[in-house]
Amino acid sequence: MALKHPKYVAAVVQAAPEFLDVDATVEKTIALIEEAARQGASIVAFPEDWIPGYPWHVWLDTPAANFQRGFVGRYFDNALSYDDANAAKIAAAARDGRICVSLGIAERSGGSLYIGNWIIDAEGRTLVRRRKLKPTHMERTVFGEGDGSDLVVRDTPLGRIGVLACWEHLQPLTKYAMYAQNEQVHIAAWPGFSLYKGVAYSLGAEVSLAATQTYALEGGCFVLAPSAVTSQAMVDLMCDTDEKRRLLEVGGGFSMIYGPDGSPLVERKPETWEGVICQEIDLAKISLAKAAADPAGHYARADVTRLLINRRPNVRVQEFGLPFEASSHPNATDDPAAPEDAAIGSS
Repeated sequence: MALKHPKYVAAVVQAAPEFLDVDATVEKTIALIEEAARQGASIVAFPEDWIPGYPWHVWLDTPAANFQRGFVGRYFDNALSYDDANAAKIAAAARDGRICVSLGIAERSGGSLYIGNWIIDAEGRTLVRRRKLKPTHMERTVFGEGDGSDLVVRDTPLGRIGVLACWEHLQPLTKYAMYAQNEQVHIAAWPGFSLYKGVAYSLGAEVSLAATQTYALEGGCFVLAPSAVTSQAMVDLMCDTDEKRRLLEVGGGFSMIYGPDGSPLVERKPETWEGVICQEIDLAKISLAKAAADPAGHYARADVTRLLINRRPNVRVQEFGLPFEASSHPNATDDPAAPEDAAIGSS
């Protein structure tokens, strides 16, 4: 039987979050999911840290000033936890719209935050929960790190799907780990490009989209590249001096979709435009692109260079038991529901 290739409409979001307001941003998220579903999309991708918005304030001021202005506590309180009601609402919206959703979030876990990417299938079930391996520069004042288990590609009815965030697309070995899993649809989640215009070219849209386009060409995969808009309300909130207003401008949305040969499949919208950009993709085109070059397949030279990867989760607390009679310990219990290490304690 001949191989069948999925063909469907994919969508990327270009919009501004309701910054530092998780409830309002979740409502906007659901509205954008519904809009993508109405346009016939089978998958929709959101920008990096879409909920509750990318923390641009860390690039504009000192850590002490951000504490004093309340950004640190507000950002933590408005991050998304996977076990809260807002996460359930988003999963239900994916299920109700029969659409796969890739969502960039600031993930709250215990007392820490992580740059998270959550992929939900059309049944509302979780496909991927991953964390950015290495927060970039000032991001390290806010977020913790992921680990090798976060380099994951999932097999789905829409093809093999994976996601990376922002400057992970400048990490050659990280990219190669994804290519080697035969990724077919890649989400490149960017935060937007309204920061340091004319100051730091490396943070701008042109070079970041070039890296995204290169990913499509190297990986021989479709790339959905959502990016967020910085709204006037966000600038007004974060920028209390003329210098800060010069460093963070309104706009910055440059969402794109690329084909497996690197070709742009949609026209760029104005950087302040908000909405959902849709494009039909045909996974049959991947084999044509990879016939010429497959860097993790026939175009590789494993006898010369190869990637070594540790996929184990970084477990910070490891429970264990000792081989002795539990009944001899003063903290022993016969309760079958008690933790396995219940017999371990101070004597």
